[in-house]
Amino acid sequence: MRKTKALGASVDRVDGRLKVTGGADYGADRTFARLAHGHLVVSTVANATIRAMDTRRAERAPGVLAVHTPFNPLRLRPESSMGPVWVPLQDREVRHHGQPIGFVVAETWEQARHAAGLVRVEYDERPAVVSLERGLSGAETPEHVNGMPARLTVLADGVASVDEALRDSEVTVTATYHTAPQGHAAMEPHSAVAVWEDDTLTVHSSTQGLHFAAADLAMALEVDPSRVRVLSPYIGGAFGGKIVTYAQTKLAAAAARKLGRPVKTVLTREQVFTATATRAATRQTVTLGARGDGTLTAIKHHCWSGGPAGGGFVEPAAHTTSRHWYAAPNIEVAARYVPLNVPETTYMRAPGEASGSFALESALDELAVRLRTDPIELRIRNHAETAPDSGLPWSSKHLIECYRTGARRFGWRERPRTPGSVRDGDWYVGTGMATAVFPALRLPATMRVRFNADGTAAVSGATADLGTGMWTVLTVVGSEALGIPMHRIKPDLGDSRLSAAGFIGGSCGTASVGSAVLAAATAAKKALVTLAVEHPRSPFHGLDPEEVRYEDGRLVGPDRDEDFGALLAAVGRPGVEAEGSAGPGEETRRHAFASFGAQFCEVRVNRWTSEIRVSRMLSVMDVGTVVNRKAARSQILGGMVWGMSAALHEGLHPDDEGGRYANANLADYLIPVNADVPDIDVHFLDHPDTLHNPLGARGIGEIGIVGVAAAIANAVHDATGKRIRELPITLDKLLD
Repeated sequence: MRKTKALGASVDRVDGRLKVTGGADYGADRTFARLAHGHLVVSTVANATIRAMDTRRAERAPGVLAVHTPFNPLRLRPESSMGPVWVPLQDREVRHHGQPIGFVVAETWEQARHAAGLVRVEYDERPAVVSLERGLSGAETPEHVNGMPARLTVLADGVASVDEALRDSEVTVTATYHTAPQGHAAMEPHSAVAVWEDDTLTVHSSTQGLHFAAADLAMALEVDPSRVRVLSPYIGGAFGGKIVTYAQTKLAAAAARKLGRPVKTVLTREQVFTATATRAATRQTVTLGARGDGTLTAIKHHCWSGGPAGGGFVEPAAHTTSRHWYAAPNIEVAARYVPLNVPETTYMRAPGEASGSFALESALDELAVRLRTDPIELRIRNHAETAPDSGLPWSSKHLIECYRTGARRFGWRERPRTPGSVRDGDWYVGTGMATAVFPALRLPATMRVRFNADGTAAVSGATADLGTGMWTVLTVVGSEALGIPMHRIKPDLGDSRLSAAGFIGGSCGTASVGSAVLAAATAAKKALVTLAVEHPRSPFHGLDPEEVRYEDGRLVGPDRDEDFGALLAAVGRPGVEAEGSAGPGEETRRHAFASFGAQFCEVRVNRWTSEIRVSRMLSVMDVGTVVNRKAARSQILGGMVWGMSAALHEGLHPDDEGGRYANANLADYLIPVNADVPDIDVHFLDHPDTLHNPLGARGIGEIGIVGVAAAIANAVHDATGKRIRELPITLDKLLD
């Protein structure tokens, strides 16, 4: 019998004590002898050509070692593992306010920052466009959206177009919704510490993909990939903002090579908002057609999203939601890209789903109000038994159970049908709900399991922990796979020299890495049995391998059994190990995969001031096997808080003239604090999805944010009768 059952339990983080006591070394915590410090010089205009840069005062400033500009650049190639990219200091064009245009290296960070402020820049300035609305006339059709065509259409037999289906619908609703640009606002700013030894580069940084970062640096610096090592054992938040290798890392590495000294660069908080990347603003128009009973006949969802001139990441708001959430026979989704003088756009928690669900789920609520139908019943009526875009059956889907369980736990049936009809003193009270869907992704990954002579087992791979709990996932899954207590598992990650475990993002980490751990454990057990029957000093020597089995940390034969540590000690071996790989297979052609959920919330709106307070929230999630219940709840809870932030607080505010973000700091970039967060209930259904992967787990890191903003906006309408279609919902939007 197994001595431990960690899988599915509420497990404390194995790295928790290190983090709360300050023992965990993040990228910028690393220090070395003769360490120099770099500081970015950033543009103060949004669209220009640099005419000249006067660096004389900076070069004479105390402690300065080097000043690099487009006129004296550090050589970097514009290539990455994701294709061509913009790299700093290689041209004189300014594309947005806060763009890195110079790099000062000095003995101390304070000296580098001081000298950076002494650099004088002359620009040939051009008019800038930073507002999505102002840039709409220049919208372009992108080549693709997340690998999909910019326009996708599904039509029923005999239907010529979605517009025709809408004209023939008994009921239609159409509206335009807006979401604000957002910054990742992770607690840990982007940083890099670069060290060269014997023509080999080691970079201590925060990255979601260690092998990708190492490959990016090798390409940018024109060195052999085997001579680049990236270390990132701990990350203080990423959310998609640390997938790409940004300016500070490449500049630190190039400067360290040129100086022959280690170089550390840490972005200021404002630089994090402009020298990395953000979530794009969107404008979305949704039109729904339905029969009188609420059955959808057509969905038309078009999205415009902003991004840097010259192209960039296109927010797939329509493609990731309306394309496959509901069983409409006629669907059209389309994306347009609006070139702006803004920083790069990139992935941010639930890219596409977070913004797209606000539009789609608000429109569903508007249809429910028009039809005088309960919003949950409307969604159940349009439940997709198969994936609408492909026709494939879902590997596992219990969304209706999410709706009904949530309705029961939340007390939904007591909800009055008339908006604005419930008051508590000076507060209007309303409730709202929305669907949450996020694709269940799985990427190829390789992990290693090693049995050690001291009785421990190492589980390792070049994966990352964004703060979401991967250290503990390796421990829990390793314990489950090997049948030994968690304290005997020694996890290791965050080093590009370890097995290629892929990047962490898209909520694919546990499914991808966990499956590889199971494969590696099987291979390591086989290697252990082989050693046991072949080594002359083994008590199992000479037995047929079929007669020896591994069972909960022990090797068991016909008439003897031995702990693996004792066996290794007996044969004089420090350990035995094996790699295992796993990835998506034939099942991806036969099934569609996603996680599902239902979001519920209650809001109170002050009748005099229009202040909004969220008073209750509930999330019911169908996410397959829950590996660590405590961490899983934390992930969903964190996503729900972020969804509330998007609904009521969050948004970057660029100045239309100069293009500078007025709130690019944690004081003015509004996010919820403890007093804003209500009681939150998170409930998981327990339906393992073993068609998706052997562990049965699906992603939970991103689905928690999906649908929350719509649920809150729907609750505000229920409380006040006012439909707000622009995020964040600030007081002025509710005042008469």
